[in-house]
Amino acid sequence: MKPGEKIKLQRTEKELGLPEVAERAGIDEKQLAGIESGKVEPSLGTLIKLARVFGVRLGTFLDDQQEKGVVVTKKGENTPSGSMNATGTNEVENLAFSSLACQKSNRHMDPFLIEVFPGDEVSGQKFSAHEGEEFIYVLSGSIEVAYGRETHRLDEGDSIYYDSIVEHRVRVLNNEKALVLAVVYLPV
Repeated sequence: MKPGEKIKLQRTEKELGLPEVAERAGIDEKQLAGIESGKVEPSLGTLIKLARVFGVRLGTFLDDQQEKGVVVTKKGENTPSGSMNATGTNEVENLAFSSLACQKSNRHMDPFLIEVFPGDEVSGQKFSAHEGEEFIYVLSGSIEVAYGRETHRLDEGDSIYYDSIVEHRVRVLNNEKALVLAVVYLPV
């Protein structure tokens, strides 16, 4: 089942209308309808907001199976789970993310392999904020993490750990793609 179908299932099980869920999540109602129909890929930020609205783990929308034991993901097996641009829409894809543990049920962390692409830096990228914590480790390339009023440059081998309730955004530097390992923790 795709994330949009799982979102629609959560909404209908909780007997909530599109307008109510969109308002609570702070997203556009048309965007939510597009996500549910599969026409729009949800951004990681949007999935996080919807998880908070429904009171479920982020993994609820990304889980493929319900494995309670160890989950091993071999190189090449992690296909992209979704993509988004810096504004959280899919107009221009600046991020492609792959869940590294979507088969693990009842997890408390969500690890992702994220490709960060150069984007339209002039358009002014939006910040994201949500409950929880994030850890980012740069595997290749260089990124800039804006965190509140601080800005941090991270190069290959560098990492950052922060409370994600503070507004933050990630973008590439040097107009070259970067590859990062990100682990997101959301309290339920």
